[in-house]
Amino acid sequence: MKKLNKEPVETGNELKTAIEMLEKEKNISKESLLEAIRNSLLSACKNAFGTSDNILVDVNPDTCGFTIIQNKTVVEKMPDYPTEIDKSTLIALPEAKMKEPKYEVGDIVPFRVESREFGRIAAGVAKNVILQKIREEERRVIYNEYFSKEKDITTGVVSRFIGRNVSINLGRCDAILSENEQVKGETLRPGERMKVYVLEVRDTPRGPHISVSRTHPELVKRLFESEVSEVHDGVVEIRAIAREAGSRTKMAVFSNDQNVDPVGACVGLNGSRVNAVVDELHGEKIDIICWDDNPAYLIENALSPAKVICVVADEEEKEAQVIVPDYQLSLAIGKEGQNARLAAKLTGFKIDIKSETQARDLGLFDELGIDYQPDGTANLEEENNPEEVNNPEEVNNPEEENNPEEVNNPEEENNPEEQKETDTAENTETENKV
Repeated sequence: MKKLNKEPVETGNELKTAIEMLEKEKNISKESLLEAIRNSLLSACKNAFGTSDNILVDVNPDTCGFTIIQNKTVVEKMPDYPTEIDKSTLIALPEAKMKEPKYEVGDIVPFRVESREFGRIAAGVAKNVILQKIREEERRVIYNEYFSKEKDITTGVVSRFIGRNVSINLGRCDAILSENEQVKGETLRPGERMKVYVLEVRDTPRGPHISVSRTHPELVKRLFESEVSEVHDGVVEIRAIAREAGSRTKMAVFSNDQNVDPVGACVGLNGSRVNAVVDELHGEKIDIICWDDNPAYLIENALSPAKVICVVADEEEKEAQVIVPDYQLSLAIGKEGQNARLAAKLTGFKIDIKSETQARDLGLFDELGIDYQPDGTANLEEENNPEEVNNPEEVNNPEEENNPEEVNNPEEENNPEEQKETDTAENTETENKV
C-alpha cells in the first residue's frame, strides 16, 4: 500500500506545462483545471469498468502527476456469471491471498490502474470532460469579468453588422449594440474604436450575453468621470442629466467645495475636458449648468442660454410657470421644442413658457402677484431688478442726482454755443461790409 502512494502513474511534466499555459491564456485557476482532470479520469474509469464508485484519483498539485487506485472487496468466491461491475469491484479470496496472505473476506484490496489501459472510447470521454470543464470555466471567468463592468463604460471595436444590430468586440467576447441603443445618424465602421455603456450582462449556456448602449445618459456621466478628476474624486457631483442622443445633452453639476467651480471644472482649460467628451460622442452638444436646490433657480439655469424674467414653481404639482422676454421666447423653447423638453427632463417639472406679451394679455402678472413694470420688466421684488442694480452710472454718481439745476437746465447748457455763433455771424457781417 505504501509503495502504491509513493510513485504516481504519470509524472505530469507535459500536463503541468499545458495547465500553466491554460492558466495564463484563459485566466482559469489551476485548482479548477486539476479538478477537471480528476473528474475526467473518473469518467474514463466509469466508461471502462462500468462504475467509478470504488475509484480513487489522487492528483499532485505541485507536479500535476496523478495516481488511480481501484479498490476491490474480497469475497469467498466470484459469482458464476460475473458482470463487468462484479469484475471491477470484487475479488475472490484465493486471488487476494496470492496478492497478500493477510487478506480475509470483506477486506479491501487496492489495485493501481494505468491510464494507458483505457480504451479509445474511455480516453475520448476523458478528453471531452476536460474540454467541457475548460469551456465552462472560461465562460464563468468572462462572465465575472464583464459583470463587474455592468452599468459602466468600456472600450470596444466595431466587429460586424448583424442585420440592424452591431457586434462590438470587447476583447474576450462580443457585445450586441441593438438598433434601439444606436445614435441616429451616427455612422459606424468596422474596426472603429468607441466607448459603450454596458447595460446588462446575462449568463447563458453559450456564454455571457452582453448588451451595450450609445444612447444612455449614464454614458455621458461616465465619460466626464474619466475626463474630469474632480468628478471622479467626488468633489464635483453630476446631479442630473437629460439627453437626446446625437443632438444635445443638458447636465446639472454641483460642487462640494466652495473653492471649486463645478461648471469650470467640467469645461476645462479652453474647453479641453468637455471637448474630449464631445469628440467621443461625435459632436453632440453639451450644456453644463449649476445645480440649485431651489426649483425656480434650477429651472432658470436649465433654460439657458435663454434669459428669464421670472419663474414660479409648484413643488407639489411639479409644475412651473416661466415668463421670458418676447425676443427670448424662441430661444427658450428651442428648435422643435428641444431646449424646453430637455429642461423639463432635467428638472422633473412640467414647464409652461410664456412670452412677456402673452403673460400681460392673459393677466399672469396679476395672477402670480408679480410687479410688472411698464418698461418691459417684471420682478417679484424690486431689489432683483437687474436694470436698477447693474447700472453703475446712475447708482454711483451722487453729484448728478443732487444737482438738478445742472442736469435739467438745457438753456444754460446751450447759451455759450449760441453766443459763439452770434459773435461769429457779426464778425462775418462786418468783414463783408468792409
